[in-house]
Amino acid sequence: MSTIDYRGLAALDAIIGTGSFERAALALSISQPAVSHRLRALEESAGALLVIRSHPPQATEQGQRLIAHYRQVRLLEASLRPGPGAPAELPQLGIAVNADSAATWFPEALAPLLTPPSCLIDIRIDDQEHTLRHLCEGRVVACVTSAREVIAGADMTPLGIMRYHCVAAPSFARHWMPQGLSVEAVSRAPALIYNKSDALHDSFLRQQLGWKGGYPHHTFATSEGFVRFIEAGHAYGMVPALQARASLASGALCELVPGVSFDVPLAWYCWSIQTALTRNLTASVVETAARWLV
Repeated sequence: MSTIDYRGLAALDAIIGTGSFERAALALSISQPAVSHRLRALEESAGALLVIRSHPPQATEQGQRLIAHYRQVRLLEASLRPGPGAPAELPQLGIAVNADSAATWFPEALAPLLTPPSCLIDIRIDDQEHTLRHLCEGRVVACVTSAREVIAGADMTPLGIMRYHCVAAPSFARHWMPQGLSVEAVSRAPALIYNKSDALHDSFLRQQLGWKGGYPHHTFATSEGFVRFIEAGHAYGMVPALQARASLASGALCELVPGVSFDVPLAWYCWSIQTALTRNLTASVVETAARWLV
């Protein structure tokens, strides 16, 4: 592309961001045919398909790169505006975070940006092994992740360790695991995992028992509900020490492998663009993580 058509980029970003051509037209206050025309013109200029016309539309690899570029430019433009803007003018920051961080320490890290608000926050929740994908696809400016990769155009800062315990309600442990965590118990006792991409439970069983097979399990994709489900005696599972501490102290939960934890190192990836907003965000995240994580 010899020159970049920013009206076309705005249409591309809106299509992927809203999930449809119709909603993109509403967001841009133009007609749906105009959105399609701008996208076609951008694709002709790029000489490549940028959007897969599926439901919802998906950006191709080149489309993802252009969306990331467009959002970086928007963020840089926002940093040049003199004085505080009206709420409608506040830049939006997309951040991908694992559910356990979102339920414990991460909201505290956002306070300096939101009191008073200097931006609008769009939090994307995903497993800690998959949040980095959102950054690579240009959907977010930063993420908390357990992945470790060199990403062009992004800086990585280690945050600390999220510590987990394998826990259950005492009644569940007495019924399903009277002898503790064992191969026999794992083969029949219902576990709880966050979603189908959650590999934490698998990793713990492999570490403790050498277990590589399947096991009966429920899924519950909410961090707070996850803990309540286990406390109710329906399953056993991996719970962050930050969330389990009070329940372990009160006896509502017990460790199935006493004194043994599973550590997940977390890192912060952020676009390498230097604005006051991104610098403040990174500084706050790193400082808050240092107070909460191991």
